[in-house]
Formats: sequence, structure tokens, C-alpha cells
Amino acid sequence: MSALHQSCNRSSLGGGNVFYGNLATIYYLSGATNWGPMFDGHPAVLWNPPVPFTDTINSDGITLTITGHTGSGGAVTIPDSINFLPVEIIGDYAFFLCTSLTSITIPNNITSIGESAFGFCTSPTNITIPNSVTSIGDDAFGNCTSLTSITIPNSVTSIGNFVFYECYSLTNVTIPNGVTSIGDDMFWNCTSLTSITIPNGVTSIGVWAFSGTRLTSVTTPNSVTSIGYGAFYTCPSLTNVYFTGNAPTPTNDLSVFAFDNNTTAYYLPGTTGWGPTFDGLPTVLWIPQMQSFGVRMNQLGFNINWASGQTVVVEACTNPANPDWQPVQTNTLTTGSAYFSDPQWTNYPGRFYRLRSP
Repeated sequence: MSALHQSCNRSSLGGGNVFYGNLATIYYLSGATNWGPMFDGHPAVLWNPPVPFTDTINSDGITLTITGHTGSGGAVTIPDSINFLPVEIIGDYAFFLCTSLTSITIPNNITSIGESAFGFCTSPTNITIPNSVTSIGDDAFGNCTSLTSITIPNSVTSIGNFVFYECYSLTNVTIPNGVTSIGDDMFWNCTSLTSITIPNGVTSIGVWAFSGTRLTSVTTPNSVTSIGYGAFYTCPSLTNVYFTGNAPTPTNDLSVFAFDNNTTAYYLPGTTGWGPTFDGLPTVLWIPQMQSFGVRMNQLGFNINWASGQTVVVEACTNPANPDWQPVQTNTLTTGSAYFSDPQWTNYPGRFYRLRSP
């Protein structure tokens, strides 16, 4: 017995000869029209796959969208195909309120995760999104209260609003390089979130985006030009906000960092638009720091910490009272830090160091 599948309405075929000598059963999709119990002399049966879905006919063929889940929960593996047709989209609300899910496996050919697709799934703790996905819809993982970590690939270029709101257990997230905006309420009330990586290319941070989180430090790239209302409202652990570009446009109503009473804004030399405060925060010039002095492999050295991409010249002298500062090394901080060591340090009774821009 073989099976043939029709994804669209019944066509004008007949005469009993189309599948002559064939024992095929014909399957048709829910919603297709003109089907009866027989088709051209063969039994016709409603195609009832293991998960609900819809099909879309486009220039590339037929694409299936998962629209729901009929199982009892537990570990769920989303199929990469159903009866030889590719599954490429997880639709809006597909697994919404599936509180009994314990894990989710997403296949490599999924390109889009829809609005509220996994909203209020409280049990999964770790989710890895495959690198075929390019967009994540509004509220896709909202209120997944047990979710502790999620891996988002660089293929994702669009992330909607409210995507992780009230994911109380989420601790850190790296936003992909292709994303250009942080959506409204994206991490609102993620009360365990202590670390966030915002990539170069992000131009705006939406309203309430990080409100209620436990972030301790944030670095904004020089591409950020605007920060929305209440973006960092009530972040009690936030102490340092580092800006690598010119002053972005805040709401100017003192809401962005409201109730962040221990926070200081740092800005780089040569950037513009800064005053003694930024939307209520005190501002301080961000200069390179020397840390962790010590001897390593018989050479005196220390760590240099500053903004990623900045260049630092290390200068040395032997008498700070009458200094003759000489450059000894130039470092570009490709990752925000570099290690300096001085092989000549034993040639001097004392040597002093300072840092400057080129």
C-alpha cells in the first residue's frame, strides 16, 4: 500500500486511470475543498499528522507552519517535516500555555518563531534556537518562569517586544550581532538577569526594556542613538553604565534610570553631548584602568581594562618628581582588555607607568 498526498483543493482529474493499477490511498489537508470518500477510484482520507499545522503554497513550494500541540507535554521534538513537506515556521501561540512541557527541540530548518509561540511554558530550563531562525516574534518566550538560559544564533536579525518578559530565572543573554533594536519590555522583570551583551549595530533600546532586572553593569555600543522611557527603571544592582559613543537621546524626563540610586554613567574621551549628568545619572570620564599588578614569568605586568576597540599607549619613567615619560608599548583592546608586561623592569631601581591615548 502506498500513500499520495494532496496539499490543496481537489483538481479536475478522473476516469479511474490516474492511479491505474496502484493501491494508493490519497490524503488531503484539513480545509481543502471538494474531497469525498473516493478520488479517481482510490480511498481519500483526511491527513491527520501528529501535530496541528497549516500549509502555505509559495514560489519555493509548500511550507508548513506548526500551529499547536496535542500531546500531554513532557519532552517535545518539533518535526522537521511532515509527510515529506518541510516544517519551517512555529506559528503564533503554537505552544502557548503548554505548562507541562519539560524540554523543546527545534529542528534546523525552522526560520521563524511566532508571537507568543512558547508563552507561559513554565517548565523548560534551557533552549537552543537553531541557526536557521531569522526572526523571533513578540512575547515568544514571555513568562517562561523556569527558563535559565537561551542560545540565540547570529542568524537572528529581528527580535520582537516582550520576548522574555517575566522570565524570572533567566540569568544572561547574548543578543545576536545582526539585531538592530532592543524591543519594548524585552526583559521586563527578569529578576535574575545579571548580564547582557548588546552588540554593535543596535541603534535603539525600547521602553522598559531592562526594567526590574538585576544587571550590575551595561555597555552600550556607539551605534545606540536613543533610549526609551524607563529602559533601566528600578535596577537596584546597576552600578556602571558605559557608553562607547556620543550621548544618546533619552526621554529627558528622568525615567530611564529612575530609582537606580547607585549608578554612574561613563563616557569616552572625544565623544560629544555629555554634561555633568545624563538623564539624572552623574557622569564620569571613562579612562583606562591598570589592574592586577604582579610578576609573571619573571616580568612585571598588569591588566589594562577599557572599552573594546580603544588603543592605549603605556608610558614609563624612573622619576615621577622630574618625569621623562617614554612610550614602551601600544595596545589595542580588541576585547576590552589587554595584558602589558615589561621585560626591562629589572634594569631600573624603580619604574613608574601611566596610560594615555595615542
